Amino acid sequence: MSIIDQSGTFTIGDRKVRRLGYGAMQLAGLGVFGPPRDHGAALAVLREAVASGVNHIDTSDFYGPHVTNQIIREALHPYRDDLVIVTKVGARRGADGSWIPAFSRQELTQAVHDNLRNLGLDVLDVVNLRIAFDLHSPAEGSIEAPLTVLADLQRQGLVRHVGLSNATSKQVIEGRGITEIVCVQNHYNLAHRTDDGLIDDLAGQSTAYVPFFPLGGFTPLQSSTLSNVAARLGATPMQVALAWLLQRAPNILLIPGTSSLGHLRENLAAARLVLPDDAVEELNRMADMAA
Repeated sequence: MSIIDQSGTFTIGDRKVRRLGYGAMQLAGLGVFGPPRDHGAALAVLREAVASGVNHIDTSDFYGPHVTNQIIREALHPYRDDLVIVTKVGARRGADGSWIPAFSRQELTQAVHDNLRNLGLDVLDVVNLRIAFDLHSPAEGSIEAPLTVLADLQRQGLVRHVGLSNATSKQVIEGRGITEIVCVQNHYNLAHRTDDGLIDDLAGQSTAYVPFFPLGGFTPLQSSTLSNVAARLGATPMQVALAWLLQRAPNILLIPGTSSLGHLRENLAAARLVLPDDAVEELNRMADMAA
């Protein structure tokens, strides 16, 4: 058994993936905009991730824009049969790198075709609708119009499965009335636990929950509690943070991102780390301290 096999598996739609995957956002340039500083290193990270057993890659054509998908295609195409590439639509980038909601039928349709073209695919495995009533956190609002567009593209055979990103519980319920929702991708980690109830609800429905910024994102997790637990276990703080997520719920799928081979190997090694009960209890209190 390889290291990553120890993370276990879960199903997105009809595709079984290992619970420890890879997020491609950091393959683009600074601010997720423009080309990477080291193109060769970006290719190497992707190739090692897949060679190590990663079969779930998260991306979007608005990373770069277009950059990460083009790098994925260059590094991995033709793709392994078991590789599941999950992308997202619902935003575009301004000339200054700004993030702009893109919810119209034309914008969503164009985004799906851009993802297909840049990834070199005839059909996208999973497309998440990035909900942008608030760019930084879930906010209420009807998603019927944009999700209906994705459901239409699904019926045309361009999209196999549909998920939601930056979604509220009400939007998940609304979405299920339009099409099957196979995953929800929201901000969640040791210190940011707003979605605890949603995760448990989704677990009861065998729906994947994919936390973005599992290690804190642009502001990496820092905590004396996390560092102390890591020191006791002979692991790094980031490995402990990932292991906590794997133990939090069986439907959690991880997509830590990095442009470094060293960090990739460190992240994947978290699959074999089992946290004792006392460490889990100590880590659980981090959210209360962060509130």
